[in-house]
Amino acid sequence: MKYSIPNNFYFRLHHIRPRFKNDVESVLLFMANEISKIPSLPKEEFKKRLNNSIKLFPGNARLQQKTIDNWRTEISALFGFIQEDSISKTSWAGNIALKLANEQDLIQFFKYFLYYFQYPGGHLKTHKVKELIDAGIKFKPAQYILKVLEQGEKISKKRFSINKAEVTHCIFNDLRVTRDNRSPKETAQLILDNKEKKVEYDWSGDVIRYAGDILDYMAIADLLTLHGNDFYINLKERESTTAFIQSKNWFNKYDPFYKKSDIKSLRLIEDDWFNYVNTDLGEDLFKTDVLKYLGIEEDAYTTLINASIAEFEKDYDAETIKRTKDIGDFGENLILGHECMRLKIGNRSDLVHLIKRIPTAFAVGYDIQSVELDEKKRLIEVKTTISSKTLNFYNFHLTPNEWNSADSYGDIYYVYRLMISKADKKLFIIQNPVGQYKQNKLKMTPRDGADIIFKENTGTWTELLIWKK
Repeated sequence: MKYSIPNNFYFRLHHIRPRFKNDVESVLLFMANEISKIPSLPKEEFKKRLNNSIKLFPGNARLQQKTIDNWRTEISALFGFIQEDSISKTSWAGNIALKLANEQDLIQFFKYFLYYFQYPGGHLKTHKVKELIDAGIKFKPAQYILKVLEQGEKISKKRFSINKAEVTHCIFNDLRVTRDNRSPKETAQLILDNKEKKVEYDWSGDVIRYAGDILDYMAIADLLTLHGNDFYINLKERESTTAFIQSKNWFNKYDPFYKKSDIKSLRLIEDDWFNYVNTDLGEDLFKTDVLKYLGIEEDAYTTLINASIAEFEKDYDAETIKRTKDIGDFGENLILGHECMRLKIGNRSDLVHLIKRIPTAFAVGYDIQSVELDEKKRLIEVKTTISSKTLNFYNFHLTPNEWNSADSYGDIYYVYRLMISKADKKLFIIQNPVGQYKQNKLKMTPRDGADIIFKENTGTWTELLIWKK
């Protein structure tokens, strides 16, 4: 038996599908970094500056203008990276782009994105928004999917999963859900019944793509875990999933239009949508708990930052680090442990006490003071990014102070580029970045410091060493 939605209840939801979806994390990180560097400008000038930045992404230099324009509009529409004032015709970097650029936390970013995402929404062209309003649709997909998964586990009293076809046909394209508010419990029961009856679904790529996108984004956000074709609620993210499930958040500026909608009036609230999705939810609502994410036990982390590092313990409050678990702090402490192990493996445990994490307030242009086996100094600036899958992102930014320090210290100055994912922890070490630039081994663009693009021959991939007593 093949499942089908009655014609009078069928309405296919859709959204923009970025042409870079297979590399979405690397592209979004790059774009957030680039957009965050552009000041508030007249709309056309902002577009021109951003188009020039898009061409810097690997492989984009020879793209036609239409494709560059599509990159810009897809990102700004779907992910809300750009805010605008239609009256003054001014554009500026959205808060969500700034947050991603500053914190380098892609998992947190996708949580924010999904928390706001709804139908209707300003991520669609105005005439498509009108179609949704005229159909009576009001739907928040991530929230509803999590509610269905939660109900499925309550009903079945075991782990309950959904796949892209089930979400497409039983949720996304059915007005009984998106318009008539069929309860998540009813939908979960329907899916369970269909599983028992071995009901078949249309799995065509074109059919399941939009519901599939949302499921993929939810997996990137660590709200769901994927096994084969089946998506499960991530029990380790209970705080975040509860925030989604209990949320009353809704963009209500469309609500008056359900009585009567017109394109001209709908266009007037486009700016309001992008302001809405860039609302600051607070510092820590969806901050990634790196310990849970990587499966590192609390005591192992405490050991990492405390054991045998007497000078470090004196200068820094380890409890604060455990409590905040910031991406940057966590990366720096992994590198702290790496340096201690490097000395230990080199039979210079007697030098471990010389390794220090330098407080940001000192503004010395590097994060860690380490030493070589021959006791010469090694000054390390750590650049950390966290994502759900392995990144191919060969970029980072040095502040003016960091670039000047790199220039002053030469060969004893290092950049440790740390990319953390569940699959691996990749560490790329660059010695003397200014020297590498002068030898044309990396690309540097002056912009409030230095934007760096490095290559395989700029430095070395190194195994990340985890501190052990």
